[in-house]
Amino acid sequence: MRKKAFTLIELLVVIAIIAILMAILMPALRLAKDQAYGVICVSNLRNLTRAWYLYQDDNDSKLVNGHTPSGNFTKGIHGIEPPQDVAGNPTTPGGNPTREDEWRGIERGLLFPYAKDLDVYRCPADRRRRGGPGREALWRSYSIAGGMNGEDGDQSVKKYTDIKNPANWYVFAEECDAREWNRGSWIMKITGNSWTDPLAVWHNKRSCLGWADTRADKHRWVDKSTMEIAARAADGVSISKVVPAGEGKDLKFMQDHYIQKDR
Repeated sequence: MRKKAFTLIELLVVIAIIAILMAILMPALRLAKDQAYGVICVSNLRNLTRAWYLYQDDNDSKLVNGHTPSGNFTKGIHGIEPPQDVAGNPTTPGGNPTREDEWRGIERGLLFPYAKDLDVYRCPADRRRRGGPGREALWRSYSIAGGMNGEDGDQSVKKYTDIKNPANWYVFAEECDAREWNRGSWIMKITGNSWTDPLAVWHNKRSCLGWADTRADKHRWVDKSTMEIAARAADGVSISKVVPAGEGKDLKFMQDHYIQKDR
């Protein structure tokens, strides 16, 4: 007896139904994936802010150096204290830092004894493009604000006891440095209408922040220009960071919670 087979029309109908179901399910799957990445990212920053806090607790309230230098950097060399979360990316002779170089830098950093998992230093949603001159590393997703003993120099806070209301000031921000790995600190001017360093926006118009009271959370951005600057930085492109007229809520939020001396 001959078995009945699907007709061509029936097969096309089945394929069309599967395609429709995939179109319906894919956004939901992407959202679920993004939410899972966000949970991991917040956990990473919670671990890093606790490490940052424990360091000052062991060092007479002194904050770790928040400035990640360029080039080869060895702990204690020339009496200069290495940065708090990485020891710098050693530049290989005739080449650029590799991801392995960056890992070694993290392991030499002053926070590593308190946060010994390399994955803690990277957001799983970090989508910066690798490859090409100067873009071989790109592991660290988080930078310390310049006001937290970072690049702000004399304007930065040096000791934890000098921080008034720690819950009001962020320590770590998700950064998207267009120059390869996140150099220096994450800095900005507390007045004016332009960004200095771009944020990384990996979590459905949100970024994760780590605060001086050791909590971490996700903050939602509302300005179109914030997302545009972050997207171009992720592609390694530097563009104007001036906030257009009619926008500025995101910039104001970060300015209001960016600590400097005497704030």
